[in-house]
Amino acid sequence: MRFFSCTADGAAQWTNQRANLRRLVASRWIVLAVMAVLTAGAPGLLAIPLPQAPLFAVLGVTAAFNALADRRLRRASHATSGELLSQLLLDIAALSALMFFSGGATNPLISLLLPPLAFAALTLPIPCVLAAGAIAIAAYSLLLVVYVPLPMPDAARATQLHLIGMWLTFAVSAAMIAWFVVRLTGLIRQRDAELAAAREQALRDERVLAMGTLAAGAAHELGTPLATMSLLAGELATDASLPAAVHEDIALLRRQIAVCKEIITGLSRRAGTERLDSPPLQPADRWLDNLRQHWHAIRPQAASRLIIGSDGPAPELVADPRLEQALLNLFNNAANATPQPLEIRLAWGSDDLCIDIRDGGPGFPPAVLQNAGQHGLPAHAGGSGVGLLLTRTAIEQLGGKLNLSNPDEGGALARIELPRVDHDCAHA
Repeated sequence: MRFFSCTADGAAQWTNQRANLRRLVASRWIVLAVMAVLTAGAPGLLAIPLPQAPLFAVLGVTAAFNALADRRLRRASHATSGELLSQLLLDIAALSALMFFSGGATNPLISLLLPPLAFAALTLPIPCVLAAGAIAIAAYSLLLVVYVPLPMPDAARATQLHLIGMWLTFAVSAAMIAWFVVRLTGLIRQRDAELAAAREQALRDERVLAMGTLAAGAAHELGTPLATMSLLAGELATDASLPAAVHEDIALLRRQIAVCKEIITGLSRRAGTERLDSPPLQPADRWLDNLRQHWHAIRPQAASRLIIGSDGPAPELVADPRLEQALLNLFNNAANATPQPLEIRLAWGSDDLCIDIRDGGPGFPPAVLQNAGQHGLPAHAGGSGVGLLLTRTAIEQLGGKLNLSNPDEGGALARIELPRVDHDCAHA
């Protein structure tokens, strides 16, 4: 036999029960204050003979339970559906006790049993809602026959007070239910947006992982043709019959082959023995300058200058291979856009550091600015169209952001914002 459970259901998957419980506790303080004012003022202002002692006792006990719940929420990081249900049942019990001492079901405030049920329907799984509804109906039914009657000899005045009480109950119930629905609807929309963003990120990561697998296979297959080219270039370099200019070209060719072999060897090493979750720390300015010099070895025809935009020693940076590859992609894109030297600027603040790559080309096309690396672009003459996608994914995995813009002065600007390294966490 399967019993009802209030621990994990569909509603609990998209609501934060701790936040819901905090809203319930906060609204309960308001209701208790209103009830205390009515209990204290009704006998004198409305000439209603209320038994104030037991009513204040019920309010005091409820306030004590609410204070305990508030204290528990300040210390706890989460709450369960069962805990939220127990707090709603406390509301139903407290309201039923107040109604018992003030006329039972004849009291127009009896309808205040509805807001807890509405809150349960919006936040709890179906079994919990059914349980709360059954208990509320049972309490209402019991108050039809068991209660302390209020002596009201004037029937006309009693009818007028009953109508006023019905209006007050409707106003309070409408305000509370509307507030609950608006707040929870906003929470649902926010959670839906987060889920949509998470699904999009998962699809993007899945595509990047597939491309990484293909890249690893391609790197393995490139080893043989590179070895063949290196062998042929070495034989040509020893041929004394070739002109000096050809020997210079062969030397450049051998250096480029060596760079390609170094890239493939580094890729295999990083995929195998190095741990990407604990890369070394280096001063950001030295690391960036070394990476820039490495890029110049790959593209000797390109030029760039490094600008340090902050004073004092540069903070340390995680020398992650993913960040290196992301910056190399941006360097190549900028160099493809213009033959002019690139401007690479490094600056930092108390919480983050910023790397700007600026070129003097025509700027980013509108499609690139709109896409901003969220999805791959169609293949073009300069590449496969996935460089920005890989770059953005790598930077976001490191907790950073990539911003693309076309400054008013011309050219294109790619800005990388990275959080500064916490040394305690880095060396833990």
